[in-house]
This record gives sequence, C-alpha cells and structure tokens, in this order.
Amino acid sequence: MRQDVTPSKRGDSLDPRVFIPAVLVILAFIGPVIMFPEASTALINSAFAFATGKFGWLYLVAGLSVVVFLIWLAMSRYGNVRLGGAEDTPDFSYFSWVAMIFTCGMGIAIVNWAWVEPIYYYTSPAYHVVAKSREAAEWALAFGQFHWGLTPWAFYCLPALPIAYSMYVKKRDGVRLSVAARGLLGHHADGAWGVLLDSIVVFGIVGGVGTSLGLAVPLVSQLVSGILGVEANFGLEVVVLCIWTAMFSASVWFGLAKGIKILSDVNVILAIFLLAFTFIVGDSQFMVEGFVNSLGKTLGNFIPMSLWTDPAGDSTFWKDWTVFYWAWWIAYAPMVGLFVARISRGRTIRELIIAELVFGSLGTWIFFAVWGGYALDLQMSGVLDIKALLDSGGIPLAVEGILKTLPYAKVVTIAFILLCFIFLATTLDSSAYVLASVTSRKLSGYQEPKRSLRLVWAFLIAAVGVSLIQLGGLQTVQTSTIVVALPMIPVLMILALSMLRWLKKDFPKAELNPVLVIDDMPAFRRSAKKKGQAKD
Repeated sequence: MRQDVTPSKRGDSLDPRVFIPAVLVILAFIGPVIMFPEASTALINSAFAFATGKFGWLYLVAGLSVVVFLIWLAMSRYGNVRLGGAEDTPDFSYFSWVAMIFTCGMGIAIVNWAWVEPIYYYTSPAYHVVAKSREAAEWALAFGQFHWGLTPWAFYCLPALPIAYSMYVKKRDGVRLSVAARGLLGHHADGAWGVLLDSIVVFGIVGGVGTSLGLAVPLVSQLVSGILGVEANFGLEVVVLCIWTAMFSASVWFGLAKGIKILSDVNVILAIFLLAFTFIVGDSQFMVEGFVNSLGKTLGNFIPMSLWTDPAGDSTFWKDWTVFYWAWWIAYAPMVGLFVARISRGRTIRELIIAELVFGSLGTWIFFAVWGGYALDLQMSGVLDIKALLDSGGIPLAVEGILKTLPYAKVVTIAFILLCFIFLATTLDSSAYVLASVTSRKLSGYQEPKRSLRLVWAFLIAAVGVSLIQLGGLQTVQTSTIVVALPMIPVLMILALSMLRWLKKDFPKAELNPVLVIDDMPAFRRSAKKKGQAKD
C-alpha cells in the first residue's frame, strides 16, 4: 500500500475564498432556524413540497439516467482508463477500499432503516396493494432493495469519477466539484461560479451530517437509556454526541491510512458479525427466500419502479419514499464523491463503478435481507407489533424492541450501540476530511488536508449538531438538504459532460490495452526505467 500523501506548503493552507462563504452560508441558514424555528420550518417545508411536488418526475428520470450512463461507461472502452498515471497503484487493499466506500456512503442510515423500512412498506404498500397482504410483504423487501441499491450508489459514483479523473489523470490541484467541472465550464470554474458551487457543496455536506445526527443520536440515546436504566434526555444526547466527536476527531486527525481506514475495517467486521448472528438465530430460510424473491422483483421491475408516478391515482408513495430518497442521495453525492475520489487513485473507471454499483448495492441488500427479513417475520408472525412501536415511539423504540427479541439481547444491544458509534464516526470523519479538502488552497490528490483544518471542521460539525439537537432543528436541516438536491441535478449532468469531454480528448482512438493511461512520464524517467528493465 502506497502512502505518499504528505501535505506540502502549497496545499496545506486554508482557502478563504471557499471557507468564508461556506461558513457564512451555514450561519445564514442556521441562524434563522435557531431564532425563528417555526417560520423557518414552514418556509423550508413549502420549498420541499414545491421541489418534490413539481419536479418529482425529474428526480426519477435523473436516477434512471445515471444508472444507465454508468453501466454504459463501465462497458465502454473508457472503463479501462486508470485514475492515475502509469506508475500509480492503489493506496489501499480492495477490502479496505470497499469498506471505506460503503461506510462513507451509507453510514448510520442503513443501521436505522434496515430494521423498520420493510414494516412501513408492508403496512402502507405501493401500487395500491392491500396492506399486510402476502403481496405487500413481497414488495416490502423489494422496495428496500430498490431504494438502497443501484440508483443510490450510481448517484454517489457519478461525481467521484470526474473528480478522481481531474486529480489523478489531469493532475489538477483542488479536491472540489468546481475543478472537476472545468472540462465543461472552462475558466468559469475558477471564478465566482466555482466558489458558489463549492459553497453549496459544503452546505449540503453539513446538512447531510445533520441528517445522520438526527437519525443516530436519538437511537443510541434510547438504547443507552435502556441498558443503563437512565432517562433519555437532552443531557444524555449531548454525552453521546461528545463521545462521537472524540471518536471521529481522533480518526480524522490520524488521516486516511491510520484513522479512517482502520475505523472502516472494524466497522464492516462488526456489522458482518451482527448480521451473521441475526441470520443464525432468526428464520434464515425466510431471509434467504425473501432476498432471492425481492432481488428478482427489483431487477425485473427496475425500470417501472424507477419511473412510477401514479398519474391516474392518488398514491403519494412515490413522492414520500422514492423521490425523497433520490433527493437524499443526490444531496449526499458531492460529499461521498469527493471522498471516494480521494481514495481511488490507481483504480480504473470500471473498477470504481463495479465497487459502488455492485458491491455497494450487495452490502445494503444483505442488511435488508437479514435485518429487514427478521423484522418482517416478527411482524407477520405476531411475535412483535413493530408498527405499533413505530407509531408510539418512532424508530428508536422500534429498534430497541426488535433487539430485545434476540438471544443475549443485552450483549447484542451493546454490540449494536458500538456499531452505531463506529458507523456514524466513519461518516463524520469522512465529512470532516472532505470539508477540509474542499476548503484547502490548491490541494492535490496526493496530499492530505492540514490536520488543524480537519479538526476545525470536526468541531464545527459537533457544534452545529449540539445546537440543532437542543432546538429541535434537525428535521429542518434534513428537509433543506433535500431541497438543495434539486439544483444539484444539473450539476451532476455538468460533471458527467465534463468527464466525457476529457475522455474523448485524451483517448481519441480505440485501444485494446486492458488499462489506459496518459503517458506523462518525463523522458529521463522513461530512459532510466528502460535501463533498469534491460539490466533485469
């Protein structure tokens, strides 16, 4: 594993052109939410209703288009293009690379929703299916796979490709979306439009972290209160958040190889252990058959599910779930794309697409097959009324109830709490790392951002989290993040066109080589290399 990402003086200083506008945008939004929570919530909810109500179809078309585009790109000759030079090799093992991609992309959300999302679909199904019927149960597992499978990972993968291409093939300084869009925008990417784009990306990342905190803190507080027998109040939530801050601050301080990589590896191993335990003690036959059946329904109906708008009916399922999720993934896409690009030096375009679309989807499908299948079996068999728990106490109470049905419930709950801590910590440290990269001056793909800047963003994230938890503003931030996703749709198109223009210019002729690179090695290095090979 190569580690030559030493910061230099040129790339390790703060760039005020991006940092100051980004922080001002965050404060300009957070301030009114704190001072005028009701009015702010009403305004943002109206914007959300407009975005999803009037342009819901656009999110759906964008989702299917991105999947088709990436499959074509992987199968084309451009799939052989290496994201790096002739001598660049991957920095991380394949397992660690995929682990970091998965934990950054899904984080704490999969730990929350895998248990309970099929229950929502079972009791309030799509396609006007009768609730709690056999057909509703089949669609419940299928829609879980659909909403967390190919399309989400395609949204994540698309920005990663032009960013990585910009850093490792074009050798351009700047770990930013604006730099990756230069292939289409030209010099405009260096001006006000580029700064605006990067500032919006920073806001989207902070909002996405707010979404993760909004899911994770109440869940872990509920589980900890049950274990310790204390009340789940604001004080406990702050303690939980402080522990998280310590974990991801330490991780982001040590950087990619010694911090984020190790945390991601541990995270995946612990998740595999808990999934295997649930599979063994639960109805494994039901889980396997449910996974196979739902996979068939998802793949066989992928295009209809991707474009279903129920124009002649009155169902809001597609807006409440599919459009919401697509907007959520789009909002997260810049952060995940920037991070994945940073760790993908030496991989080919095809490798990166396969890692995200295939292995990323497979990972989430396993969560839904095992945990979702286990919960659905509890609901259908009458062992536990999970829907009643959801109605009375939300996801935290429902997950706590499900965990109590497992053998060695207390030990499993403690392990699950640890998994939640690590899962969110990997998302938060990735976020802080990306934020530090975006706000650094001319950072290259071979450098890490300055440690002090990483910690600044880590503490800013924690401060925003504490403020919003106390004031109940997390839901507002989550909703606003989804609204930001609407203008990000044309941004994704710009990034795709930028990369295509670069690819056509750099590789104008079809070649049969298994790996395509731009030969930018200086002449004296080529000569030395040939001499060394001759001696061998």
